[in-house]
Amino acid sequence: MEAANEAFTVMLIIANVLFSWRGFGDRRFFERNVFSVGDILGRGEAVRMVSSGFLHANAGHLLFNMMALYSFSVGVGTVFGFMPYLAVYFGSLLGGNLLALYIQRNNPSYRAVGASGAVCGVIYSSILLFPDSSISILFLPVAMPSWLFGILFIAVSVWGIRTGLGNIGHEAHLGGAISGILISVLIKPRLLQDRPVLIMALLSITAAFLYLLVKRPGLLRAGGGGRGGRRPGTW
Repeated sequence: MEAANEAFTVMLIIANVLFSWRGFGDRRFFERNVFSVGDILGRGEAVRMVSSGFLHANAGHLLFNMMALYSFSVGVGTVFGFMPYLAVYFGSLLGGNLLALYIQRNNPSYRAVGASGAVCGVIYSSILLFPDSSISILFLPVAMPSWLFGILFIAVSVWGIRTGLGNIGHEAHLGGAISGILISVLIKPRLLQDRPVLIMALLSITAAFLYLLVKRPGLLRAGGGGRGGRRPGTW
């Protein structure tokens, strides 16, 4: 089972590499598939909601996302099985892009690329399944419990959306993470009994942010990567 799920993960990685590599060398192909609010809402090009998740800004961006995907996918696939794992991956990709589309709906020049929405969904699914595991972060000498990483990452993503931190699509990170949590609970409802405090902690920050986004948008300054339409944000 584990070997089969590893093989499927490798296939996803190969698809990302081939799609991204073509985008590196073919600007017209890149422009046809990039996440673009103006083209999705103005021209109805909904396919970009998926295709942009297989494009990356550069080789480093691609490598980072694929390393994260490989690190967390096998455990999720082993517990859930192949088809539920794909539901987490593609559901989180779409969930991340839908949140980005909603937050940036009045910014037609917003553009972004990357698999981070899908990857975040897989990571958060893994956190729910293995909350006592440890996660190492680049440039930090110590690992932290996965549950703590999950809470901090969501908090940083919310802050990044509010402040427009960096050229990063924090919206897709947050949307992917929350989608990964919800889809995992739908696949394995027992998680609600086994991890109630963790799930509540992860969802409460997001719920508060989404409430303010809908009811009190004036309190938030939606920023994020890709502003100005010239340099796509990275997911």
